[in-house]
Order: sequence, then structure tokens, then C-alpha cells
Amino acid sequence: MSQTLQMNQKGLLFKLTWPIFIELVLQMLVGNVDQMMMSQYSENAVAAIGNVNTIMNFVTITFSIVTMAITIMVTQYLGSKNKEKVSEIYTVGIFINLIFSVLISAALFLGSDALFQALKMPTELQADAKIYLNIVGGLVFLQALFMSFSAIFRSNGLIKQGMYISVMVNILNIIGNALLLPSLGIMGIAISSVFSRFVGVILAYLLFVSKIEGNLHIKYLRPFPKETSKQLLCIGLPAGGESVMYNFSQMVILTCVNLLGTAVITARVYANMIAWLSYLYSSAVGQANQIIIGHLVGAKEEDEAYKRSLKTLRPAMLVTLIISTSVFLLSDYIFGLFTNNQEILSLLKVITFIEIFLELGRAVNIVIIRGMQASGDTQYPVYISVLSMWGVATLLSYIFGIVLGWGLVGIWLAMALDECLRAVIFYIRWKRGGWRGKAVI
Repeated sequence: MSQTLQMNQKGLLFKLTWPIFIELVLQMLVGNVDQMMMSQYSENAVAAIGNVNTIMNFVTITFSIVTMAITIMVTQYLGSKNKEKVSEIYTVGIFINLIFSVLISAALFLGSDALFQALKMPTELQADAKIYLNIVGGLVFLQALFMSFSAIFRSNGLIKQGMYISVMVNILNIIGNALLLPSLGIMGIAISSVFSRFVGVILAYLLFVSKIEGNLHIKYLRPFPKETSKQLLCIGLPAGGESVMYNFSQMVILTCVNLLGTAVITARVYANMIAWLSYLYSSAVGQANQIIIGHLVGAKEEDEAYKRSLKTLRPAMLVTLIISTSVFLLSDYIFGLFTNNQEILSLLKVITFIEIFLELGRAVNIVIIRGMQASGDTQYPVYISVLSMWGVATLLSYIFGIVLGWGLVGIWLAMALDECLRAVIFYIRWKRGGWRGKAVI
């Protein structure tokens, strides 16, 4: 794959999607492998890691504010054949994310107790959660750097290389877990995770130096390029805002789950672990679509961009349906690998049925929203997401799950309603063309 994508290349969507999907799966496995391997030692520790991973998902999504802007700006500049500002965008984007991540690391390290209290985390989980959060959260800048490099690689069409790095990171993490878990417990799991990510950042930097046409240099920060940084934030805040709002609402929903006891918390962890399979495929298709749409919009081919996103919906929804239905039918066998608690297994059977509809709605949202963002229509998704995530998912999670006593089933129903409602709204927006004429260049 060349650095300038050939938009008429046959099977381009698939060629971009499959390595992104594998990379995303492998990135997510760093956290999920920790939970899987810990499940053989302590279900309380699994629940603790699950709580921390929800926090970390929210934290890492905040980095997408800048990485999304990098992707949008670079793809559109490459699409218009204008490479003059690309090195400056690379340098400023990585610098901003590094500053964000260092500040967040300090906040997580100093404020972990207050955060656990706000999330209503059961007392018996807090000791393990604090150990894991202090290590993984304290070095979260590694994730920020890796995400920034990944955005640069994808914008330039270097998709497989990011996948190869993620393979190495996961192999190191599994080996590290196996070596450190028996003697250090949850601390060993955390140390293994951050070390493997550190190696991933080093490999990503070496790949950047050898393959990317552009430079990372302090000269691009002297004098500080206020206009470029302003543009990155003006694009990134609304573009990443939809993901930030989603993960923030998930943290609030987590407080409802934490009120239901450790068994329910553990069931949610296992459900989310498997749900990632459907979600990550949709995310991979959406990111591949975003790269293509960015190049098309930059080349002033909006009609082709319109048809491309609608065409992309079909494989995204089909694969999502196959994966989520298979998980439902095989749920007893899949979750039986992690637990023999019949209360948890019965609950997960119902959850995975609801998950089919939730994931179909989410597939539409991911593909259409990514297309809208790539075209420069970044504010509309945030407005709708705020209204629906809080007015439907979060509010109804509390009403269904706590007030009406439906528990985790009620919470999952609320989240499914939110995804399906937004899917209808965003599909109509794309069909009517409200995203047209909003390119950033």
C-alpha cells in the first residue's frame, strides 16, 4: 500500500479493514488478556481490572480528540496533494497528546481513591484496583504516543505495519503475565502491560522514521504553531467528543452496575470482553471508511464519498450480526471458559441476546459517524450523541436497572435503545447530505 491511497483500487475497503481489525483486537487484548489470565486466580481481581479498564477506556478515548484530528487533516491534505504542513501536524499532534497524557497520569495517580468512591466501587475491589490503576494509569502516556503514531500510519496507508506491532505487544504481554502473575499477582499483570506498551511505542517510532515522508522535530514547535494546534483542537474536540461522551456515559452507567454487587460487575466484565469482537470489527470498518472518505472529500469527490459510506454499511452490519448471534448461541460454552458461576452464566445468556440489537445499531453509528467526521461534519454527531447517550442510555439505565429492579438486563436494554435511536438519526443525516461542504481544507 503506497502512502497516497489509490482510491480506485479493487477491494480497497477490505484491504484497509482486516489489518485495522486485527490491530484493534490485539490492542484491546492487552487489557482483556489481563482479565482472562486473572480469572484463573480471583474473580474479585477480574472485577477490579474491569472497573479500571472502564476508566482507562475513557482516558484513552480522550486522546482520540487529537488522533482523530490528525487522521482527518492528514487524509484531506494527502487527498488534495498538499503535503507542506504534514510534518508540522505530526509534531504538534504528538506533542499535544503527550502533554494531555502526562497531566491525566498525574490526576489518576493522585485521585484514584476519590474516583473509586465516585464510581461506587465495592470496598473489597479497591485495593487491587488501586494497584492496577496506579501502574497502568501512571504510564498512560505510552498509550497516547502509540495512538498518535497509529493515526499517522493509517492516514498514510501503512495499515499492516501497525498490526505487526500490536502482535509483538500482545506476545510480550502474555509472556510477561505468565512470568509475573504467579509471584506478583495483579501488580505483575500491570507491569507486564505497561512494559509491552513501552516496546510498542519504540517500534512505532522506528517505523515512523523508516517509512513516513515527514519529520518529527522540535523546530516545528518554535515558535509554537498556534494556528495548527488550534485547528487540531477545533477539529478534534467535536470529532473526538462523540467518543468521549460515550465513554463518560459508560462510566456513569458503571456506577449503576456497581450498586448491583460483585457478581453483576463480573458478568458485565465478561460480557464486554466478548462484545468487543463485534464492536471492534465495526470500528475497523469505520476507520477504513474514514480514511477513504477523507481522501475522497479532499479530492472534492463528495458524491463518491456518499456512495462509499452506504456501501460500507452492508459488510459492517452483516459481520456484526454473524458475530453477535454466534456469541449468543454459544454463550454457555464461551463464558464457561472464564467462570462456572451459574448466576453469571444465566445473566450473560440474556445479555448476549440483547447485544445482537445493540451491536447492529452501533455498527451503523460507527460507520456513518466516521464518514461524517472525515468529511468535516464533526459537531452534529456530538450534539445528537449527548442528547441520546444521556437522555436514553444513562437515564434509562438508572430507571430500568435500579428503579424498576431489572438489574444488568435493564441497563443493557437502555444502551441498546440508545444505539438504535442514534443509528436511525445518523443514517437519515447521511442520506440527506447534511455533511456536505464541510471539508477543513
